Amino acid sequence: MVSTTKIKSVDFYRKIPRDLTEASLSGAGLSIIAALSMMFLFGMELSNYLTVSTSTSVIVDQSSDGDFLRIEFNISFPALSCEFASVDVSDVLGTNRLNITKTIRKYSIDPDLKLTGTEFHSGSVGKVVKHGDETDEEYSEDSVSLTAQNFDKYSHQHAILVVNFFAPWCYWSARLKPSWEKAAKIIKERYDPEMDGRIVMAKVDCTEEGHHIQGYPSIRIFRKGSDLRDEHGHHDHESYYGDRDTDSLVTTMETLVAPIPLESQRLALENKSNNMSDHVKRPAPKSGGCRIEGFLRVKKVPGNLIISAHSGSHSFDPSQMNMSHVISHLSFGRKIAPRVMSDMKRVLPYIGGSHNRLNGQAYISNPGDSNANVTIEHYLQVVKTEVMTTRDHKLVEEYEYTAHSSLVQSLHIPVAKFHFELSPMQVLVTENRKSFWHFITNVCAIIGGVFTVAGILDSVLHNTMRLMKKVELGKNF
Repeated sequence: MVSTTKIKSVDFYRKIPRDLTEASLSGAGLSIIAALSMMFLFGMELSNYLTVSTSTSVIVDQSSDGDFLRIEFNISFPALSCEFASVDVSDVLGTNRLNITKTIRKYSIDPDLKLTGTEFHSGSVGKVVKHGDETDEEYSEDSVSLTAQNFDKYSHQHAILVVNFFAPWCYWSARLKPSWEKAAKIIKERYDPEMDGRIVMAKVDCTEEGHHIQGYPSIRIFRKGSDLRDEHGHHDHESYYGDRDTDSLVTTMETLVAPIPLESQRLALENKSNNMSDHVKRPAPKSGGCRIEGFLRVKKVPGNLIISAHSGSHSFDPSQMNMSHVISHLSFGRKIAPRVMSDMKRVLPYIGGSHNRLNGQAYISNPGDSNANVTIEHYLQVVKTEVMTTRDHKLVEEYEYTAHSSLVQSLHIPVAKFHFELSPMQVLVTENRKSFWHFITNVCAIIGGVFTVAGILDSVLHNTMRLMKKVELGKNF
């Protein structure tokens, strides 16, 4: 059995009797300084332990979200009608998707960007509209020519007023004209304006009269009793999107007249016809602006997101097209929850600053002599950032982008174009947390180091003071 004496022989910390120790004022001062130093260094080490450190590296893109990228946006166009607004996507691989509607929503807005109604359903912009046979046979012009002076007169005088807003230079207006005039003659004979008066077919030359029309020709249906002007000067009306041959036009006019009793044609109508299918007649936008929102999935290659006025059976005057817009939101990738973003900012305080760089930006162009045919282009360079957290081993993916915008004179119909290009590299940010054992080791090093250094200084100071006293007493040593 090992005796206690042998065990005591391995004691590294042998005690000196208190009677043999001597306290000094210098030692007390050094002890206080050493204690304060230990506390300060311990606090610094604790703060460093709690601080999150990261390492950043640039690697080849190794996305886990597949070959497609999600684009979310909310853009308001004060001067582009939802009736013709089209969202298109193209890329360098030859993809060309026109008038995407499945994941897109449109809302009519006024010049102040306020909503004026519910979601606008425009149907298929690319729908093929049937026209009459192009012949050289002569026809009389039986539709009524309307001007700003007599428009209100006819709209109040007849139960139904169907107006063709056209432009003489427009190809589609020229194709519609023969069928329109023939249909107007037939309707005039069947429903005499003087004897019957329930319906009148008319026309407006948009190059001579002020108007709110963006695409030519546009056929509008005005009903007596619901044709009041709003604060922007627009008459409440419906739009006709059906075929434009004579038979189709006549059939449509008769369908409009059918529910109206002859004896009550002078009264304001309360019930509207619902016999025509939705693709033929739909409510027209209540104002000339449009808010477009939704999301798209595009290939991860350079491409374009284009918003423009588009129709397979209308013409547009490029000099009058205004593609001014306000970007409420534009981002790439999956939407990051606020809680996750807050956790990411704990790791990287600066992250997320370029996630939606264009939010709240307005790009305005006023068509005129110097600003006609203006296309607004945005060049976006997208870089992916991955953040790996060690607390819960979570991988968060975020796309940030830089943006450069410009106004460009165009020979074609102006558009709003967003050209995006993804970097083949990605930024990988990894959270590095210090181990608890590393923290304990440093704390021990601080305590031991300060204690040892303080002891050395105390010994040097004590011996120096003894030496000085001996010199003063004149003792030899």
